[in-house]
Amino acid sequence: MRSSLNLRRAEDDDAEALVELWESVMRKADREDLVADAREVIADCADSTECCIVVAEVDGVVAGSVYLRATTVTPVNLEPVVQAVHPHVAPPFQGRGVGKALIEAAVTYAEDRGIGQVASAAMAGSRDANRFLARLALGPMATLRLAPAAAVRAKLAANGRGIRAPSRQLSQVLAVRRSMRRSGGTQDGPGLGVTRSGRLEPTRR
Repeated sequence: MRSSLNLRRAEDDDAEALVELWESVMRKADREDLVADAREVIADCADSTECCIVVAEVDGVVAGSVYLRATTVTPVNLEPVVQAVHPHVAPPFQGRGVGKALIEAAVTYAEDRGIGQVASAAMAGSRDANRFLARLALGPMATLRLAPAAAVRAKLAANGRGIRAPSRQLSQVLAVRRSMRRSGGTQDGPGLGVTRSGRLEPTRR
């Protein structure tokens, strides 16, 4: 007997099942907190016209899901795109057309909004997932890299050359400008200049 595949929007009761599917890409937290996170994401999409969580059911059992979001390619590239975020199929249901149905849902979501681009991503080490997306014409566009801020700061300090980063001085100058504006002062506050030592300091105009 052929299995029945059904796609629908996620509901609050799906939170536990979504954690089962997405736990590897969620934050490190207790199970209870992850379920609360999933409920919050479901609620946010329920109140928005720009996102949707699609759940795939096989014979009434949650088999996969994908988060769809209508946005732009990047904050700078304003070409509209639908992002298919974390398309995931539970292992017992892989190879049964569930993943293809989830990506088809992304295409339909884009077409319904007159959006001509669809984007998705897979974990860098997931060879099967990347091959699956490639077979559906989704080519590589960028590599997303992630690290703790402290680790990046340490590397910057170890490899630093040239002008020293002026982040703290810039923050101080911007704070002064905001304070002046709130107090009704002129908006033509001090300018910014780089000293010979590489520090960013206010300058008189």
